This record gives sequence, C-alpha cells and structure tokens, in this order.
Amino acid sequence: MAKASTTKPVIGLAGGIGAGKSLVAGQLASLGCGVIDADALAREVLEQPQVQQTLRQWWGEQMIGPDGRVDRAALARRVFDDPEALTRLEGLIHPRVHARRQALREQMTADPQVKAIVEDCPLLFEAGIDRTCDATIFVDADRATRLARVAASRGWDEAELHRRESRQQPLDIKAASADYKVNNGSDEQHTLEQVRGILEQIMA
Repeated sequence: MAKASTTKPVIGLAGGIGAGKSLVAGQLASLGCGVIDADALAREVLEQPQVQQTLRQWWGEQMIGPDGRVDRAALARRVFDDPEALTRLEGLIHPRVHARRQALREQMTADPQVKAIVEDCPLLFEAGIDRTCDATIFVDADRATRLARVAASRGWDEAELHRRESRQQPLDIKAASADYKVNNGSDEQHTLEQVRGILEQIMA
C-alpha cells in the first residue's frame, strides 16, 4: 500500500473480468466517493479528433465507424494479437488518459463533497496505478459466476474469457496484492455491506 499524494484516501479497484468492479465502484460513489473510470476515460480519448486521425493514418478508414466514431471492435481486433500494434496504441492513449486522471484527482481533492477517490481501472496493478493508491480492493467472484455475467452482457464464451484473462496478471496474484477483498458472488446488498465496512476502515 503506497501513500498517495492527496489529502483524501485514494482507493484502487481490481478484480477479474465479470467480477463486478463497476458495481462496487457505484456503491462507493453512493457512499460519497468520487470515481475515476479508466474505461470511460479511454472512450473519451478515442473521441478526440487528433486520436481518430492518427488511427486512420496507422490502420486505415476501417478504424472509424459509419457514425464517425472509432470502431472499438475493429480496433480491438487490430491490436489484440499484435503486441507491437498494442504498444503503439497504448503510447497514443495512455498519456492522454493519465492527464485526464490527474485532472480529475485534483478536482475531487478540492471538492468537499468527495470523501475519497476511487480508481476503477482494469489494469490497476499491471499499469502501476496501485502504487499511487492508499488502499486497494480486490473484487472477487467465482469463475462460473463471472462467465455467466460476461456471456449475458458481452456474448463471450469460456474461450473468449480465457483469452482476455490471459493478457492480464493472474487473479491470485492480484488478490494477494490487494489490501481488502470483496466477495461479489451473491446479492448486491451483501456486497454493499462489505464495501461500507471496508470504506469505514480506510477512512478511519
């Protein structure tokens, strides 16, 4: 657990795909926290004209959909099995996301209504963002539950879930690295009770 450079606790969220990080982030928001959603920031960056033009130059007009926005599915297909292309994309996107993240942290630090800052980031440990957090929470659910969720919400089968997870740090390592653990395998009320208790400990 590293000490963040703000006057309010910074809480990092990690967990497996389909574990329910977004649910926990929403619960923390309902308890007075400000949430920085890394996926949402990445989507915002992809709307920037300079970024869209760069993607066109690199990989062609097929990167832009009929609606004039980046075709995220086409982009994912382009980089997923090409480490060089993925590194190139990350070099374009990540600095812009980081700048936006820092601006949001400053805004939330200055906002008296925000009691703590939450980093909801799929690659919290992989990107080293955990080192800027005061505490980290691992959101857990068993594999069958997570598979059922991603099948319902994203249309993935078990092979696709495995393919995606293989690109991330193993879950047992993430869980061992976290300061707190939330089991999100049953009902939302049970999850909320855990989240409330953990937040109280962090704020204390």
